[in-house]
Order: sequence, then C-alpha cells, then structure tokens
Amino acid sequence: MNLRQPNANEATGTTNRSRNVVPMSGMCTICVDGCKGNCELFKAAFRGREVIYPGPFGEVVAGADKDYPIDYSHINIHGYAVGAKGLPDGVEAGPDTAIFPDVDTETEYGWDKKVKMKVPIFTGALGSTEIARKNWEHFAVGAAISGITLVCGENVCGIDPELELDSEGKIAKAPDMDRRIETYKQFHEGYGEILVQMNVEDTRLGVAEYVGSKHNLETIELKWGQGAKCIGGEIKVDSLERAIELKRRGYIVTPDPTRHDIQEAFKDTAIKEFERHSRLGFVTKEAFLEEVDRLRGLGFKRITLKTGAYSMVELAMALRYCSEAKIDLLTIDGAPGGTGMSPWPMMNEWGIPTFYLQALTYEFAEKLKSKGMRIPDLAIAGGFSGEDGVFKAIAMGAPYVKAVCMGRALMAPGMVGKNIAKWIEDKNLPKSVSKYGTTAKEIFVCYEELADKYGSEMKNIPLGAVGIYSFCQKTKVGMQQLMAGSRNFNLSTISRNDLMALTEEAAKVSGIPYIMESYRENAERILEE
Repeated sequence: MNLRQPNANEATGTTNRSRNVVPMSGMCTICVDGCKGNCELFKAAFRGREVIYPGPFGEVVAGADKDYPIDYSHINIHGYAVGAKGLPDGVEAGPDTAIFPDVDTETEYGWDKKVKMKVPIFTGALGSTEIARKNWEHFAVGAAISGITLVCGENVCGIDPELELDSEGKIAKAPDMDRRIETYKQFHEGYGEILVQMNVEDTRLGVAEYVGSKHNLETIELKWGQGAKCIGGEIKVDSLERAIELKRRGYIVTPDPTRHDIQEAFKDTAIKEFERHSRLGFVTKEAFLEEVDRLRGLGFKRITLKTGAYSMVELAMALRYCSEAKIDLLTIDGAPGGTGMSPWPMMNEWGIPTFYLQALTYEFAEKLKSKGMRIPDLAIAGGFSGEDGVFKAIAMGAPYVKAVCMGRALMAPGMVGKNIAKWIEDKNLPKSVSKYGTTAKEIFVCYEELADKYGSEMKNIPLGAVGIYSFCQKTKVGMQQLMAGSRNFNLSTISRNDLMALTEEAAKVSGIPYIMESYRENAERILEE
C-alpha cells in the first residue's frame, strides 16, 4: 500500500530536498542544517498555519491523495451473455430490443414527492467559496440544462457583502443568494432541483425562512458535515475590514482581526489573509426531529440531510433519525472528499473512507429494514469522477442508493468550458483543444444539440455550462453501456449481484462475493447437468 508522505505535496507547494524519505514522517532521511527547503517543516518555520491549506486558496480545487487499503477499484462489474432486466412492459428481450442507447438512466429521490434526474449524479455543495461564487453561472446553468440537482452550499448569505439584516438579526436581503437561485431557475426544466444547505450560522440568520418565502424553494438541506473535514466550513479573506465584518456577523475568524498585534502583522504583510470558520454542530435526536418539523411548518415539501465521514455511531444516528423523520434524501460523504477548502492533513488523515463508509451504510440499512423501518433514499459522495464509480456505488448500495454526489468532477468541466471561452476570445487555445477546431461549434461535441434546443437562448448559456452538459452526456452514455453489459436496462434493476470483489479483503469489508465464488453454485450446476 502506497501511503501519502506527509511532509511534501503539490497541494501545499512543498517538496523534499532528498530522494530518500522516511515513510512515516515524510522527512528527508538526512535533514541538513542549512537546507534551503522546501518541505512542509521548512515552510512552516516562517509561514506557520498557512501551510495547512492547499493553495493558492480559492483558485484551486484539491483532493486528498492518500492511497487507502481498499477502494472501488477493488470491485468489478459483472457482464452477462443472457437476459435483460428493466425493459418497458410488453417488450420481449432480444438483440433488436435490448440495445444500449435505450437504457434508462433516470433516477428519482424523495419520501413521497419525488424529484427526477436525467442521470444519477448531482453537484456537491457549492457554497461560500470563491471558486463557487465566480463560477456559479457555469455550474448552475450546466446543472439545469443537464437535468440534475444543484446544491447551493452553506454560508452563502452570511458572507454576502451586500447582506442586509432586519432588527431581529434575520436576513432581509441577500443578493448573492437571489442571483444563485434565479440563475438555476432560468433554465430549470423539471428535472433536478436547487436545494440550499444550512449549518448553524445559516439557521441563526434565517436562511430557510428567506429562501422559502422569497423563492418558494421546495427543498432545504440540513448539514452535519462532509467527507473532507471534521470542522465547520471555511474560506479565506484578504481584507482586514472584511474579516472584522464577518466576525461581527457571528463567524469564527482566525487569527482574530480585532487584536492589535494581528492588525499590525497584517499591515506589515506578514499576515496576508484571514480564515472564516463555521461552528461545530451538536446533534441530538430531539433537536433534529424538532428542526425537521419546523422546516416542514415553513412550507418545505422535502427535507434532506448531508452528513460526513464520522464514526459509525454518527452514521447509525443519521440513518435512524432520517428514517424516523421521513427525510427525503440522505447524502453520506466519505473521506477523502472535498474541493480544496479544507486543511490538507485533515483531508488525508481524518474520517472513514468512502468504500468502508458505504459498506457500513448498507449493513446498517439492512438492520433497520429488518425492524420494519423504511430507509430514506441515499446518495454516496467522496471521490467519484466517472460512470464506473457511479455504477459501483449504486450497485453496492442497492436498493437504497439512488445517486452519487460529485464535487470536483462536476466543477472541473465547468471551469474547462469557461476557460475555453476565454482562450477562444484571446486566440490562445492550447493544442489539446485547438486540434478539434477554433470555434465553440467545432470544439464542443454537444454544442449544436443545445443550439437546436435553445435557439436564441443559446447566447445566455455560458460555455462552462456546455462543458458540464457534455460531461453529463458522457456519464449517461457510459452508464448505458455498463448497464446494458450487465443486462440492466433500468437503474432500479441494478443490484449487488452485479458486482464481484477482486480481493478477499474487499469481499470481507463490502459483503460483495469474492470473484472466485461469485455465481459459483450456478456455474457448478451447469457443469453437473
């Protein structure tokens, strides 16, 4: 197993001087007095806490690179030469009727009032980070035209420079939230939805009341945590005045911008930025059920929950409480998730990795089901990027898992499309793109499809959105091929039987049959006939 060396990484802008490195510490085998760097110990000696975070902060998205003992690559998908499950009623299976382009990749979630999506993926929480803010138009329109759900993450209202509060300290005006919701709604066509997350600060500010009354949103999401970190959400700000403003709004801001020594260090440029943190949540069953009831009383038709890579105790709490509260969707986010706004050591070394967390999720869901309890629809998050992982997650969690939540994998195509637009304008296309042409129509394989559908409205669809749509189409076709090969022509027919574990350890953790035992009885029966 190749474990991460914890003293140098591109994410923190650090490197080892020596080719020989101690595996445990990540230090060079010989640490020389007079070394000019640039390992994390070297950099931390003069930049301190800055070295904790991937950077440049707010300009990159980063994912932890620790190689866990088991992951989804340790299971494979079965293919079959006979059968066809999930064909429309009355259709007899055969070579002319069971063709992969007809595979239905639509999914839905919700306790009673369902939300449909064209493909079983949706965005991670795009909240108060600078990456989300400056790319929002691309992300939101892309999700809308792709027919998938868009999650507007925590703290969007709380950090809005133009936020206005009423006499009771509740939101009276939140222009950035208004912009985000209206951008998605402009192209929403009945598939997917925009849902807004709430943490402790959001609840105190009255985010639910604001988005419910002004925008008539049908869904709101509570948040216990995520797969990248076990502390609250964070951003960085490079203005002393802004840092003080956020502290006055009730946020945790470090280092404390109101202290004289910190202000002097900022003037000296030794401190160049401040961190804004959210508070830790404290979950109790009673408070959770009361909050769900309160939100339903505000008119929300669906309540969802996002939880993170905590211990199996919190996982059991989430499943049990969500079942009792009739939560519409529970998203379970495993380590090492994250989009780069989390402490780098925490992203690598904290939390239950996604594969293990999903194995526990299925085990616990089965136990609750045996008690006669209904399991809420589930989504899995934490490091997915392609249709193979989506298939495996849905199959491994069948029949409970309805979709996969993707963070960086859905953000990257939006940023690529945005940058292609800039490169076209500047006549500076890289060779990786220009080999397909020099105009958007030549470069984007889905451009004419969208232009034919939207006509004159195409001018309002940014190329970042076209990038996300193209990625979703690739995911759809890839899913159709994998599903057809496993003879599943409807997402609902995918099961755990469609997977095999490549190692005995993976089989033990997941409960998926070991490759040398999977379907053995069926095979032996044929041999003995």
